[in-house]
Amino acid sequence: MTDVRRDQLPDAGRLHRPLEAILRPIVKLCIRSGLTYPALAKLLCALYVNVAEHEFGIPGKSQTDSRVSLLTGINRKEVARLRGAGAPVHKAPASVSRTSQIVAQWLASSRFTDADGNPLPLPRQPVDNAPSFEELVALVTRDVHPRSVLDEWIDRGIAAVDEHDRVQLREEAFAPRPDDERKLYYFSRNLHDHVSAAAANIGVEKPPFFERAVHYDGLSVQMAAQLEAFSRKLGMDALQKANREAHKMAGQQQAGNARWIFGIYIYRETGDEDAAGAPGNGETE
Repeated sequence: MTDVRRDQLPDAGRLHRPLEAILRPIVKLCIRSGLTYPALAKLLCALYVNVAEHEFGIPGKSQTDSRVSLLTGINRKEVARLRGAGAPVHKAPASVSRTSQIVAQWLASSRFTDADGNPLPLPRQPVDNAPSFEELVALVTRDVHPRSVLDEWIDRGIAAVDEHDRVQLREEAFAPRPDDERKLYYFSRNLHDHVSAAAANIGVEKPPFFERAVHYDGLSVQMAAQLEAFSRKLGMDALQKANREAHKMAGQQQAGNARWIFGIYIYRETGDEDAAGAPGNGETE
């Protein structure tokens, strides 16, 4: 991570407006889900202490309640109560990790895709050395039987079995249904990494991470919908291409402890709440 001096960062007052914009959809989600302000404030207080304790220490010195209190503005008694929880470990639930790896393998390997890179429908079991769902699952894990994976996927709408008894990947593999645990996991992971990249780019002369967007205001609803459909295909093509390249590299090189993520988001809305110019005004940033 690039080191940034305090004098290169915006002062606290200048953060109010962008933070209000960032937090507004989070607050809307909290209210819709029944998470009240006192509950969120309690979570935020504990998070302030945890981040200050584990990420703002002075090399060679023990972190103290007084310093954490100074950094966070939280009184020392409350700091002492909240400290010691340990730094959070961002680990995907086993079922989420397993599903993601199998889907990534299916989309990345030329053995399981057609000439255009689309996932092939796979027989459940191998026939004449042809690719199969059983082989696909075995490449990722041998701890779970392929039949158990298939039953779970069918139940969650990730896969379906066609009239030829072949397993087909469904759209739900990329867009989990509302009650799927992957939805909350990816919500936290993707937003965490996007905000981390954007925050790291603030206050530095040469931003370390690519973080850009194209946006147009003053469009008709139909135009916005057409652009969304176009960008969905464009985005999925880019993600599949990046996945194939990462899959190829991962199979050629020794494993390490580095992590990489490449994400794409699309958003559209109706109304002039965020309008910033004349009809058709567009920007790339």
